[in-house]
Amino acid sequence: MFSTTGLPQGAVPKLERPGPLRDRVYEALLELITTRALRPGQHLVESELAGHLGVSRQPVREALQRLNTDGWVDLRPAQGAFVHEPTEDEADQLLTVRTLLEAEAARLAAAGASRAGIESLERLCAEGERAVSEDDVDGAVALNARFHAKVMELAGNAVLAELAAQVDRRVRWYYTPVARQRGRQSWIEHRELIAAIADGDERRATEVMRAHTEHTRKTYHERQHD
Repeated sequence: MFSTTGLPQGAVPKLERPGPLRDRVYEALLELITTRALRPGQHLVESELAGHLGVSRQPVREALQRLNTDGWVDLRPAQGAFVHEPTEDEADQLLTVRTLLEAEAARLAAAGASRAGIESLERLCAEGERAVSEDDVDGAVALNARFHAKVMELAGNAVLAELAAQVDRRVRWYYTPVARQRGRQSWIEHRELIAAIADGDERRATEVMRAHTEHTRKTYHERQHD
C-alpha cells in the first residue's frame, strides 16, 4: 500500500517510453502534483514513489531535485522532499500574468478566428458543461485547459502561445481546488467569450476573458481564507 502519498488507485500515469527515465519520472510526478493527487505540503518518500512508479530510487531522486529547482517541490535538510505550498503572492502573481496573456489571446482570436475554430470552442464548451453536470471535476479541469489552449491557438501568435504554455500547468494547479466552486458559471463565461469571438468583437472578447480569469483568481484567494 502506498501509505505516505495515499494516491487513489489508477491515479499514477504510466511512464511513457522511450526517453530518459529521469525525464519520464519527472513528468509523471509533475502530473500528480498539478492534478493535486499529490497535495501541497505532502511528504514525498523516494522509496515509496520509486515502488509506485516501478523504478529505482535514483531517477526519483533526480526528478525531485529538478522539481525543486522548478519550484514544485521543497527539499528540506534532514526532513526530505515535500510538495510546494504556494503562497498568496505566488498565486496572485501567476494568475495576474495569466489574465494578461489570456485577454490578449481572446482579442487576437476575435480578430481572426475561423468558423471551424469557433465550432471547436463550442464543442469543448459543451463537453465542459457535461462534465460539470456529471460532477466530473477532473474532466472539467482538463476541458477548461483544452478550451483555453484552443483560444490561444486561435490567437495565432506563437510567442504568446509559448508564454502561455509555461504557466499552463501552474494555472491547472491553482484552478483544480476551485473547479467545483466555479462550476457552471465558468462555462457560462466561456459561452459569452465564444459569442464575442464569433462576432469578431475584439474589445468585448478582451473584457469577457479578463473578467473570467479574474473570477478564478478571486475565487482561489477566497477559498484560501475559508
